[in-house]
Amino acid sequence: MAMEKETILVIEDETKIADLIKLYLEREGYSIYIVPDGEEALNAYKEHHPDLVILDLMLPGLDGLEICRLIRQSSTVPILILTAKDEETDKVIGLSIGADDYITKPFSPKELVARVKAHLRRSKYWQVQKEEILGDERLKINTGSRQVWRNGIEIKLTALEFDLLKTLASSPGRVFTREQLLDLVWGVNYVGDPRVVDVHIGNIRKKIENDPSAPELIKTVRDVGYKFESLK
Repeated sequence: MAMEKETILVIEDETKIADLIKLYLEREGYSIYIVPDGEEALNAYKEHHPDLVILDLMLPGLDGLEICRLIRQSSTVPILILTAKDEETDKVIGLSIGADDYITKPFSPKELVARVKAHLRRSKYWQVQKEEILGDERLKINTGSRQVWRNGIEIKLTALEFDLLKTLASSPGRVFTREQLLDLVWGVNYVGDPRVVDVHIGNIRKKIENDPSAPELIKTVRDVGYKFESLK
């Protein structure tokens, strides 16, 4: 019995780029749906239930940031932003509203394929992890239900944010470099910017720390990386 193909929704209004993405990803065995318009994108997302979304920021109708925000209201599907915007603020905004990663045009199709594979592997791997309760009385993490509570109040994290927090909390006190976190959470074949770790750590801190500017749970180890500071 043949395995069902993983589905990727490409939201891109430049035909040549969309066709190039489709060519390379179909070679890898994925089912590809292309939507050139922001308004159509949400309907296509609901119809196809994709395993991953590749999302341009500059679109007719709804822009990519708004589409990302709306998808994140109900789904943890991996979202990879593909954009001609190279400003750091655009990347940070995209990641802060729930995107998992970004790649800037012009891009290498092989790099795009590698990123897609890494995010799909990450998504499948973390879905089958055994249930544990991590953290302490300040923060509890249920790895089975993928729920997080801060002082008894449930906190909503994206799938990647949860995976990153779980990795840190699984080894309290251990210092992880950015490269180690990329290998463990994004995947060993990830070829993107290591600073993506910093942005996601910042997003998590805003959600779980009493004062994100003076974090008690996720500590920065200067010139090295990050660690989870447990009371245990």
